Amino acid sequence: MGIYRDLGRNPGIFRVLISQLTARFPFGMLSIIMLLHIQHAFGDYTSAGVILAAESVGQAISGPLTSRLMGRLGMRRVLAATSLICAGLLTTIAFVHLPLMVITALSFFMGLTTPPVTPAVRTLYPRLVPGNQISALFSLDAAAQELIWVLGPVVAVFVSSQFGTTAGLCVAAAFMMLGGAWFISSPAFDQVRLPKARSNFGAVLLRPTVLLTTVIGFFFVASFAAIEAGVVRAFAPTDGGSAHASIESGVVLAIFAGGSLIGGLIIGHRAVRPWSILLRILIVLTGTLACLISLDAWWLSIVLFIGGLGTAPTFAAMSSIIGATVKFSETAEAFGWIGTGQLVGVATGSALAGIAIDAIGANGAILVSGGLLVIAAVIAALSVRQVPDLKGRDIEPPPETTTLTIPLP
Repeated sequence: MGIYRDLGRNPGIFRVLISQLTARFPFGMLSIIMLLHIQHAFGDYTSAGVILAAESVGQAISGPLTSRLMGRLGMRRVLAATSLICAGLLTTIAFVHLPLMVITALSFFMGLTTPPVTPAVRTLYPRLVPGNQISALFSLDAAAQELIWVLGPVVAVFVSSQFGTTAGLCVAAAFMMLGGAWFISSPAFDQVRLPKARSNFGAVLLRPTVLLTTVIGFFFVASFAAIEAGVVRAFAPTDGGSAHASIESGVVLAIFAGGSLIGGLIIGHRAVRPWSILLRILIVLTGTLACLISLDAWWLSIVLFIGGLGTAPTFAAMSSIIGATVKFSETAEAFGWIGTGQLVGVATGSALAGIAIDAIGANGAILVSGGLLVIAAVIAALSVRQVPDLKGRDIEPPPETTTLTIPLP
């Protein structure tokens, strides 16, 4: 663990890590809270799926676009504007009872103004630590990120079950505003200037590693949204009684997060090899499919903890690949596309899980999660030649190159 201790010797690095996690935390809460909020308002999970799908479309447009704008307008300006607008729309949905179509439109614009925190911070990281520590930083970030995607729903379920979904949405908006302000005020933004990308918008997707990690990230994160919805449904009260069962689902998801955190710390910093992503996905798939054996809380806690051991290491591997193969001027847009894939994955996984739950119950969502992971594993297996072997290498972006005209004598 000495490698993580060495990270602390870089000034301000932990402030950047913690503040950006706080700013991103709402996006681990929103899929579940919106699912519960809309289901309570309209009486079915399919309506909630429509709302989440609209948000995902907005996020699909927003991710790479706002990331690209950071190179033109500056990181702070883009992050501040999107945080204010997105939190305002979220608060409106929380307090105002509106027709389904109106909420759908608001959800689309909420997705469109999603703050590009992830591409911003992952662009900053390689400039804040030496090249031989970037892998460890990506690993630590990935481990902590799982507290967003898996522990976030725990907070969402607890707040919603105890105080209502309106309160849950307000808590998410507060995290977005306060965490965003803390992150934006970091001195790291004064040390790093993101250069304007010279390539055309979207051209970075032509890089095999960017396209690969974007697609795998979509299916990988979609599977988590589905399994989370399935766990919530498995313990949801059916008689209108106490919220004890919902809290039980939160405990199971917290253990899932614990497995991911431990896996990230002990595995995630290891050098990426061509088969690394596939092997780590298979760990998660094993734990997910085992959930079909029983919906008992103890059993789910054990198998999801095992599955979680591969979660953060997979995210760390994808970040390391981008850091080693994409130019610095294109890094923000690359992570923007990857972030879009993951955020859309959350909404898509929740939507598919909602439909499956309406059809066959909690096991339907687990089957959806397993199917999405199988697709991610197949893609990883077919793409091993595109994954660089980073063993023994520092993670540094390729040099910026331009065409020079040399005058003849």
